[in-house]
Amino acid sequence: MLSEEQILEAYKRIGKNIAKARKERKISQLALSLEIGYKSVSLVSFAEICLNGAHFNITHLFQISIILNVPLIELLDGVQDIIDMGKIEQLSN
Repeated sequence: MLSEEQILEAYKRIGKNIAKARKERKISQLALSLEIGYKSVSLVSFAEICLNGAHFNITHLFQISIILNVPLIELLDGVQDIIDMGKIEQLSN
């Protein structure tokens, strides 16, 4: 089982991946927020840096993948490494 710290690290990694893809496509946080159905920038700005525990859910990831024209796996890049570290730690206990 992953620790809360590892889960938080996974959320942060996803947020960084989304921020990178969004910036490469020159799409503002507000524009992305509006596209996924929010009227303010709060969700995207908070979730990109995992502020106050904010994070993207799976529905957000599906929508963002389509909006940014990015494969879903690209948004999840690096998360498997975090999961694998959790498995190693679990086996060593």
